[in-house]
Amino acid sequence: MILIGIDPHKSSYTAVAVDASGQQLAKRRFTVNAGTFRQLMAWCEQWPERRFAVEGAGGLGRSLAQQLAAADEDVVDVPATLSARARMLATGGNRKTDAADARHVAQVALFRPDLRQVTAEDQTTILRLLTERRDDLVHERTRVPQPPPRRPARPAARRRGHRPDRRQGRHRDEGRPPRHRHRQLPPGHSP
Repeated sequence: MILIGIDPHKSSYTAVAVDASGQQLAKRRFTVNAGTFRQLMAWCEQWPERRFAVEGAGGLGRSLAQQLAAADEDVVDVPATLSARARMLATGGNRKTDAADARHVAQVALFRPDLRQVTAEDQTTILRLLTERRDDLVHERTRVPQPPPRRPARPAARRRGHRPDRRQGRHRDEGRPPRHRHRQLPPGHSP
């Protein structure tokens, strides 16, 4: 059986596949968008005998874990404390990367049979998850500073100088003789 460990973040998921001895077979990073789940499942088709281990399936990884469980996949929840402990005990340095975290998540799931099995939640819970995700997106969007609103353009009448005479309540030009500019007339014409 192949174990696929997933390190979830808000903007990406990193997946690492390991064999029964814990050796890494493949890794891939997925950007979170509308097609992420479909891309993940297409990548995982190469291992028909598989099990998923999602770090924080009750927290940041909840949405993905629920999608996997709803698709009848075998999914376990790996608490962040266990994957952090596995990272600390790993040889080869303490450099923290998403791929290394996903590998440690898979390795913990290999050797810990007592991990919580993720089951698909009912529709009410799924709707609540979607609402929470929408609220997160709205909060993120409103957190980013917005440009100041543009001042509306002045009406055409004001641009041309036809403002109302505020003292008398009428247009300035109303009731006055028209102003003529001096123009050059062609030779032979007189005013």
